[in-house]
Amino acid sequence: MADILLATLNAKYIHAAFGLRYLMANLGELQPRAEVLEFDINQRPLDIVEALLARSPRIIGLGTYIWNVAPSTQIVAALKRLQPEIKVVVGGPEVSYESGEQEIVALADHVITGEADLAFASLCACLLRDEPPLNKIIPAPIPDLALLRLPYSLYNDEDIAHRVVYVEASRGCPFTCEFCLSSLDIPVRQFPLPALLAALEELLERGVTQFKFVDRTFNLNLAASSAILEFFLNRWRPGLFLHFEMIPDRFPDALRKLVALFPPGALQFEVGIQTFNPEVSQRISRRQDYARLRDNLGFLSSSTGVHVHADLILGLPGESLESMAEGFNQLLSLKPQEIQIGILKRLRGTPIQRHDLEWEMVYSPSPPYEILRTKTVDFPTMQRLRRFARFWDLVANSGNFVESLALLFAKPLSTDPALLPHESPASPSRHESPFWTFLHFSDWLYSKTGRQHGIALSRLAQFLFTYLTEHLGYNPGLAQQALIRDFQRTGRKDAPVLAETSPAPDQRTSPPTPPRSALKRQSRHATRNSTSIGTP
Repeated sequence: MADILLATLNAKYIHAAFGLRYLMANLGELQPRAEVLEFDINQRPLDIVEALLARSPRIIGLGTYIWNVAPSTQIVAALKRLQPEIKVVVGGPEVSYESGEQEIVALADHVITGEADLAFASLCACLLRDEPPLNKIIPAPIPDLALLRLPYSLYNDEDIAHRVVYVEASRGCPFTCEFCLSSLDIPVRQFPLPALLAALEELLERGVTQFKFVDRTFNLNLAASSAILEFFLNRWRPGLFLHFEMIPDRFPDALRKLVALFPPGALQFEVGIQTFNPEVSQRISRRQDYARLRDNLGFLSSSTGVHVHADLILGLPGESLESMAEGFNQLLSLKPQEIQIGILKRLRGTPIQRHDLEWEMVYSPSPPYEILRTKTVDFPTMQRLRRFARFWDLVANSGNFVESLALLFAKPLSTDPALLPHESPASPSRHESPFWTFLHFSDWLYSKTGRQHGIALSRLAQFLFTYLTEHLGYNPGLAQQALIRDFQRTGRKDAPVLAETSPAPDQRTSPPTPPRSALKRQSRHATRNSTSIGTP
């Protein structure tokens, strides 16, 4: 039994609720009366309501995000019907802006907007004294990070063994990109390093080997980022894996030298490119030095063992299909291990909405509020791009088809209009483009499956074999060997059945076994940079 329940619906079980742990750590004298309960979006809302009510709480604090707001609304509605005396407090990015328009806000007793680390404890103290504040919506003052109790001791043994351990060295973002909630944050604030490093030391001693830093701009403060990298470098052990979100055009020599000292597989950098179109970048208030960006990604690819996860956004105002294709090709030529292709979302409170009229931006009314069409990209084309993003994740980002993907890009598309139902073959360069090549494969794959999800790996291999042999004219034996070696690279014992008789793999060209210290998805890309793919 607990007077205060802190709950949320994570996107997946492996995602630990970082925000709830901050709230719990900063409850002060109320902490013994509180409990954290985590669920995921695959659980039925009524089952979650049952679990919450079984604790007989007086207050329920619910973390609300773009991925869980729909089921969270159902949960709050049921709670208020079943036991209206329970005080329901909602918080999180989804309810921090445009609050008056939301059903979940109308249903809840109170809403805390902004960083609620300290404000939630104050509200709970008032509610437990039966002295509720007069205002329903409570803006949280920006907390002094030096005064916050760090939450890392609240990761339990199960978290350490089975879940992602999130950490942060800073909050905020100095940039004003109009599609991003971070653009609304005040300038970057750093956590005091001594306390943070002591907490990281304790996590290492408890056996944590994978750290995901959630800082929006980890390499903005070079003194802090260098100190943290040196901390881990001095304590490096097999299996250590660190994820950072980096500014792609800020890698001075001192940082380069540090990064180059880490062994392959130890670092993953998420770099937000978003667009290579300078006009679009300026339109959405994104500052980016493309020359330095290309130089830095080239350095990471050629001189380090960093796994680079680069982001692009499709559907930005004024971005055309042709310019998105050009941006994708430019990024692919820089050889990141993964290209995460996102569809633009209209996050509540972000100024991207100022372009709605001029660029005819039409978004889905339901979470996650993705763009449906723009002045320059119609709805059918946007649907094709969604499928492109999904199939790219399955085929390329997964690392499951490294050699097969190289074959896909090695031959230009046919210029036969019958094979290109969506595109005119007027421009020969289009048929030598990785983007158009993969878009044609994506169109073909969807025409065969009618779905984007639920395609088994062996079935996907069969489709790739058919496309390589029947549409690109590869020798069946060559295509089979590439696909079999791809299966071996993933660690699978079975081989895909691609024809009536699939040959045994050629042992002389079997791929090396990935290093055991690397994560599965990352390790599949170990040989990708040695395989030339996608250079326009």
